[in-house]
Amino acid sequence: MWGGGGAEGFGVWEGAQELAFPSVRQGLQQLAGANMASQSSEDIIKLSREELEALKAAFEEGNLAGVASRLQEMLESLESVQLDVGITGETGSGKSSFVNALRGLGDEDAGAARTGVVETTREPTPYQHPRYPNVTIWDLPGIGTPDFHPDTYLEQVGFSRYDIFFIIASQRFTANHAALARHIQAMDKSFYFVRSKVDMDLDSSLRRRPSSYSEVGVLQEIRQNCLEGLQAQGIRLPQVFLLSAFDLSKYDFHLLGETLERELSHHKRHAFLMALPNISLHILEKKKAAMLEHMWLVSIVACGVHAAPIPGLLISCDVDVLARTLQGYCKGFGLDDDSLEKLAAQMGQPVEQMKAVIESPLAKEISNILVVQLLIQAGSEAPKLANEVLSSVPLLGSLASGALSFATTYKMLRSFVNAIAADAQKVLIKAFNLDAKK
Repeated sequence: MWGGGGAEGFGVWEGAQELAFPSVRQGLQQLAGANMASQSSEDIIKLSREELEALKAAFEEGNLAGVASRLQEMLESLESVQLDVGITGETGSGKSSFVNALRGLGDEDAGAARTGVVETTREPTPYQHPRYPNVTIWDLPGIGTPDFHPDTYLEQVGFSRYDIFFIIASQRFTANHAALARHIQAMDKSFYFVRSKVDMDLDSSLRRRPSSYSEVGVLQEIRQNCLEGLQAQGIRLPQVFLLSAFDLSKYDFHLLGETLERELSHHKRHAFLMALPNISLHILEKKKAAMLEHMWLVSIVACGVHAAPIPGLLISCDVDVLARTLQGYCKGFGLDDDSLEKLAAQMGQPVEQMKAVIESPLAKEISNILVVQLLIQAGSEAPKLANEVLSSVPLLGSLASGALSFATTYKMLRSFVNAIAADAQKVLIKAFNLDAKK
């Protein structure tokens, strides 16, 4: 999802240019512990070019209030950015099931998009993500019907509202799919071809040719057929992702996710990643990395303008902000009652079995009192980082009510994310009987 590190280990998102901002840049390295002896990939802070430029200007002007305000704006923008995804394809291709799968729902769950072999979508229908209302998946009217005209389709469905399109086919990609792709491309929008229902193709092939069956061979045949069909329709270098809406953890879903990570803007990328269903250890690792990159910003904002002294500690911070952040992290990993109950129902297991492997607090158990307790626990580990913060970026001492406040808050958030990420992995392994080494 995120770009690589810069020349001195300071990461920026892919495509951003490295800025001549040495003092703050080096200081931000220290904030994440990037120069400590036990450096790891989760120690690297990554900023977009725009964020770096805004911070550079504010620091150079000595504008502490401006820095705090700008950082709070960055955080709010990151957490509330709107992502609209359009799902289209021919009738019966499984586009409505794909809408549901992206939202972590089954076709019979409350709030699921209607599915069927006949066209059930007459108008663009929005479906908000159940945990992230800023992410909306749109079920678009089918193509290939008598009412479909590629020249006018995008205007009819309000093409400007969508950030990306998925064009779905359950068999061959036709001239209709190719025509729609060309019109989307002409509008300077991103689109991705999805070949759905590959699980059904595999089952059919196994029944027909049990002695010579090869899953890898069948998938390669499907992929090659799709690529050749699209190329014959004039689509150069098409990318096709093979999926099953009933098991997104298989086939090409991880490749699709990695492609979107590279091509979406960084705020949209964050929204897409956090909204992904927790269906694989790979996705959980991606979410953990995103949270670790997010928490330095939370730490500075929480220790900024609205910070208040914490009884028993020599620090000041906004406990309300931290409590909301921890609740959000729990929900991102599916460690809330609704998510656990839904997972248990889908897997046919008692929810108590899921909760039994969890050692961290669930989302509903996060309170201001718990946050203070976690800050006290983190306090013993914070002084070393605080000294590095203060020596590297003295200005931060004023901005964040002291380097110790920042260091304690950052350590608490990081320890919490490490703990709940481990719990989320245990829940997934329990639910799907996964190999923990995968």
